[in-house]
Amino acid sequence: MATGRYAGWGLILMSAVFARVLCAPPALAENVEPPPPPRDCRYLHTEDPVAAQTAEAHRGERFPKDDVFRPLTADPKEPRFLATYQRVRFRDAHDSINAGFVGFGENFGIWGKRQEKGCDGWQIGVLGAVFSQFNLDGPSTDLINSDFLLGFPLTWRSGILSGRVRAFHQSSHLGDEFILNRPGFQRINLSFEEIDTLLSVDLRRLRLYGGGGYIVHREPELKRGKAQWGLELRSSKGVAFITGTPILIAAADFKSFEQQGWNVNSNVVGGLEWYAPRATRRFRIFVNWYYGYNPYGQFLTQKIQTIGAGFYFGF
Repeated sequence: MATGRYAGWGLILMSAVFARVLCAPPALAENVEPPPPPRDCRYLHTEDPVAAQTAEAHRGERFPKDDVFRPLTADPKEPRFLATYQRVRFRDAHDSINAGFVGFGENFGIWGKRQEKGCDGWQIGVLGAVFSQFNLDGPSTDLINSDFLLGFPLTWRSGILSGRVRAFHQSSHLGDEFILNRPGFQRINLSFEEIDTLLSVDLRRLRLYGGGGYIVHREPELKRGKAQWGLELRSSKGVAFITGTPILIAAADFKSFEQQGWNVNSNVVGGLEWYAPRATRRFRIFVNWYYGYNPYGQFLTQKIQTIGAGFYFGF
């Protein structure tokens, strides 16, 4: 009994020692400069365009917490987390439905090389995303379609200029309820690999970007070319809200595909963004308007117009 009691007290004492060691703040040596405050290089030029333009040496970094290229705010196929309600009008069929759009995805940095205090440099990573659409008027909120994306982005930044080159795969899959309710629907096995590139100019409150893409392999046969351009506007800081700062954002993204006769597909978003200045996570509430060919799945010839609103999460 005594041995067991002593062993129990010993375990308690060891646990207390380990807790003290693990929870104690690290000791700082005298005359050692503290590390620089956290920053998000994706948005640095928006808030302080001079801070990243230094001549310091570059240093390699594994699994960087942010990127040197800002994700596109208004691109409906940008990897991110979102949940929106959309009123979808099929322009040729003269019909409309209520729909829910969701997205799950992110760009994950693998390795990069950039300045210690600035943001000039480059980075390579991996991207993954799923975009799904649901018919809210269906008897069981029918799944219409899901697009799966997997790829590898290479990004870089030099001053106010930044760029991105991606090689990615997309495959599209119809929902079971959609197929069962449309026995005559002619399904195609849509799958392709594409390389695209963008160049961005990040000014203080304005961002402009443009570029294009080329399909290197596809099923079925598709015409290969794509052009893309857009702009983003961000307001100055407003009144603090909870732990963040609300920012007004307006953005527009335009895509034109050779397969669709180079007609322009337009997506316009606007709303509020909250974030903490020392964090990389961002929360947005946007309204949106889309006009063009359906950007999801195998509905390449389906002309639609959508208007809606929802939540967008950035990490």
